Amino acid sequence: MKTRYIYAAVLGLLAMFAVSCESRLDIPKHGNMGGQEDFYKTDADAMQATASLYNAWGGNYYNWSFVKNLLSDDVWCGGGGRGDNADMERLNEYTFDTDHGMISGLYSGLYSIIYNANLIIGLMEPDTPVKAQAVAEAKFFRAWSHFELVTLFGTAPKVDHLLASDEYRQANSSPEDVWSFVEQDLNEAIGSGALPSKKSADDAETGIRVTKEVAQAMLGKAYLFQKKYAEAAAVLDQVIDSKKYSLWKGDYDKLQHVAANGSCESMLEVQKRNDAEQAWSLMTMTYIMQGWRTDHLTLTGEAQATIASGTYGFMNPRKSLYDAFVAMEGKDGYRLNSTIRTYEQMKQFGVALNAGAELIGHEGYFNWKNRALKEDCVFDASYFQALQYINLRVMRYAEVLLLAAEAHVMGGSKDKALSYINEIRERARLTPLTNVTLDDVKKEKRLELCMEFVRFQDLVRWGDGESALGDQGREVKKFTVEGTSVHSTNSVYGFQAKHNLLPIPRKEIELNPNMEQNQGW
Repeated sequence: MKTRYIYAAVLGLLAMFAVSCESRLDIPKHGNMGGQEDFYKTDADAMQATASLYNAWGGNYYNWSFVKNLLSDDVWCGGGGRGDNADMERLNEYTFDTDHGMISGLYSGLYSIIYNANLIIGLMEPDTPVKAQAVAEAKFFRAWSHFELVTLFGTAPKVDHLLASDEYRQANSSPEDVWSFVEQDLNEAIGSGALPSKKSADDAETGIRVTKEVAQAMLGKAYLFQKKYAEAAAVLDQVIDSKKYSLWKGDYDKLQHVAANGSCESMLEVQKRNDAEQAWSLMTMTYIMQGWRTDHLTLTGEAQATIASGTYGFMNPRKSLYDAFVAMEGKDGYRLNSTIRTYEQMKQFGVALNAGAELIGHEGYFNWKNRALKEDCVFDASYFQALQYINLRVMRYAEVLLLAAEAHVMGGSKDKALSYINEIRERARLTPLTNVTLDDVKKEKRLELCMEFVRFQDLVRWGDGESALGDQGREVKKFTVEGTSVHSTNSVYGFQAKHNLLPIPRKEIELNPNMEQNQGW
C-alpha cells in the first residue's frame, strides 16, 4: 500500500509543477539546464515522464467524459437554467457546429496525450525494467488516444512519432490505418513483457497503473469495434480467465464512489487521493457539475447529513433511461434504485424542490449513481464542491464482460456469452437469461454502464444513432413541483448521418491546408 501512495504523490507533485511558475526571476543558472537530449536516460527520468503522461491523460478526463455523455440518450444537459452552459446544451441537442469549444478541446487533448507518449517512445531506450514499462505504458496511452480519435472523429491524423517542424501539417488518415496502428501499439505493449499483472483481483497497488490485462481489454474492445469478433472474444476471454479482476460485491450504489476506489472491478482509473495539502492541485469539476442543483432544493434529514451540497445540476437522467430500467427490473429494481431516483423517492430521502423553482433539462429523475456524498470529499466545500477524491472511472470489469458477451454472440458462441451476461445480471439481482441475443447485450449494457460515456460510440457502431438520437433536442423539458413540461423547442436538432463522425475542429482545417473536413460538416 505504501508504494501506491508514493506513486500517487509523484503524480500529484508533477501536476502541481505543471501548473505552477517560479516567481523569482533572478535565480542564477549553474551550467546547462538540460533539454530533451539530456533527459529520458535514467529510471528516475522514466518515472517522471510516465507521471507527466498520466497527468496529461487525466487532465483530458473532463472533456472526454462530458462530451460523450452529452451526445448520448442517457442524460439531459441540465444546469441552473437555460443557457447555463451553452456549449453543453449544443452537444446534448445536436445543434453544435465545427467550432465547438469542448469538441476542439477533446481533439487537442487527445493529441497532447499522444505527444507525451511519443516523447517516451521516441527518446527512451527500454533497457531497464522501469524504462521498458514506461515505453509499454506510453504505447498503451497512444493506442487509447487513437482509439478515441478514430471512433469519434474517424479521419483524424495518425501520429506515430515525434513530428519535425516540417511535419506539423498532417493530412487525414484513413480509419483502417488508424485501427491498424491501435492494434500494433497494444500488441507491442502486451508482448513487451514489461506491463505487470495484478497478483490477485484484490491487488489495488499494482492496479494503479496500466496492467497487461487492461491492455488486452483495450485490444479486445478495438477488435470488437472493427467487427473482428473471433479476435475480440479470444483476447477478452484471456482477461476474464486470468481472474485478476472481478465484479465488486459491495453495495452497488457505492460503485462510483470512494468506497470502490481501486476495487477488484477497477480496470482503468484516473487516481485521486485524500490529501488535504494537495486538494486544490487535484481538484476536478466532474462531481460539482453532475451533482444535483442544490440551490434549487431543500435538504433535510438523511439527505442533509450525507449529501455534499453546492453542486450544479448537470447530467440529469432521462425518463427513457428510467423506463428502460423499469422494463427490465421493475420499479423496485436493485440496480435501478442504485442508479436513478424519482422525485417521490427523493422527497422520502429528504430532498424537496423549492417553491417556484424550475429544473431545466430535467424530467423529475435524479442521478443517484453519481450523487455527491460528503464521505467522498477531501473538504466538504459547499462554496465550490470540486474537492472529491473519487478515482475517475474510465473502464471497469463489467464492461469487459459485456464486450466479451457481444463478441461471443456475434461469433456464434452463445454459451460463454450467456455466462458473462448472467454474471452481470446476478449482481443486479435479476433472473438469469436462458438465451442471449445482441439485443439482450445492448439492453444490459445500456443499464449497467449508463452515464459512463460508452453509449454514444456504441450507438454509432451499431448503426442505431439516427433511430435512438434523431429526435434528441427537439424539446427541452423542465421539472417543477407540478411535474414535467416542455420548457422550449428547437427548430434544428437531433442526430443526422453526419454525426456518425464528429467534425474536425474548424481551427484545424483553417490552419492546415492538408486536412479535409468530415462528410456533411
